[in-house]
Amino acid sequence: MSSRETSSRDSVFASIRASLGVTSQEAPRRQAVADRLAGHPRGLVPARGQLPEAERLALFRDMVIAAAATIDHLPSAAEVPEAVAAYLRARNLPMTILRGTDARLATLPWERAPALDVWIGPSDGRQLAGLSHAFAGVAESGTVVMLSGPENPSTLNLLPDHHLVVVNAADVAGDYETVWDRIRARYGEGVLPRTVNWITGPSRSADIEQTLLLGAHGPRSLHVLLVGGPTR
Repeated sequence: MSSRETSSRDSVFASIRASLGVTSQEAPRRQAVADRLAGHPRGLVPARGQLPEAERLALFRDMVIAAAATIDHLPSAAEVPEAVAAYLRARNLPMTILRGTDARLATLPWERAPALDVWIGPSDGRQLAGLSHAFAGVAESGTVVMLSGPENPSTLNLLPDHHLVVVNAADVAGDYETVWDRIRARYGEGVLPRTVNWITGPSRSADIEQTLLLGAHGPRSLHVLLVGGPTR
């Protein structure tokens, strides 16, 4: 960050402190912030997602569809390559998919979809379809949770027109707070991935004359591949 940017930021913070009549050094206020960071207080948790597994997965599927995404519920991860190929074929897309280095995707039986050309790495914007593996799903909203890194590059969340996401049924939580708890448990206290992306449906905007436009800021199609768990 340049000295000019630092000066502008400091000026903004100084103005805020002056309007609040504080200095940022008050011991009670600093302790309140430290306690909140250490204690991870949970926000309000809606009852909607607090369900047994079968009902929770059913809610997740319903909410994915309500968010204008599509979903396939597969009995096992071994079905993923053929499901990816079927998705591309049904939409007359090139039989090419780009994925990250996620070991769960690397060990899939890609030979079961011999016509599929699988590439590995981040997107440069030229690919039509990308494949990621979600860290979790959220039943109450049909959201998939992506952690940044070479395993699942964030560029795959943003650049291809079609984003396909594998979600293990065991990783579908009822609510957001549970997923944050799992992320903290995985990375340890005070450590988080660079970015945690919460994706609900395809990218959309209604900024222009309140007309809904899919793909405004990212993929115009989100397809979830839910793996395992009871089906309806």
